[in-house]
Amino acid sequence: MKRSLPRPVLPLLLLAGLTAPALAQAAPAVRGPAVLLHGNYCGPGNNAPAAPVDALDAACARHDACTPDDALPSKACNLRLQVDAERVADDPRQPEDLRIMAGLVASGAAMMPFATARAHSPVAAPVATAVRIRDLQPSDDPTATVARPTPEADDAE
Repeated sequence: MKRSLPRPVLPLLLLAGLTAPALAQAAPAVRGPAVLLHGNYCGPGNNAPAAPVDALDAACARHDACTPDDALPSKACNLRLQVDAERVADDPRQPEDLRIMAGLVASGAAMMPFATARAHSPVAAPVATAVRIRDLQPSDDPTATVARPTPEADDAE
């Protein structure tokens, strides 16, 4: 015997399905809950002022700190996250699941969109020098926002 929904229920389900996307959109001033992949800072949003849970979470916290509210981070900010996450992924002292997550974060950071710098005058902006990831060394200062190119990278060019 074939069961079907009562006739008045079908239009209500259709109406609910069509209006759900509009109702799901939040107002611009309202922030939704953080959707975190790891710890308190890795992923859209964060749980500030909670402390980072490990080295990868600390790298994500630095990335959040250099990202303006409701704007894209700079290219240098994304590059720093990529380098720091790669360092965690390559560290044999870290647990395997953390190393896998760090590799995922590093790959994501490499693909993240970033804010482009705009020239403030009609004169052309200077051309930036390309820096390869392998030519970067980690900063000794944990509060630094970008990694520095190694001197060998400058000599090789």
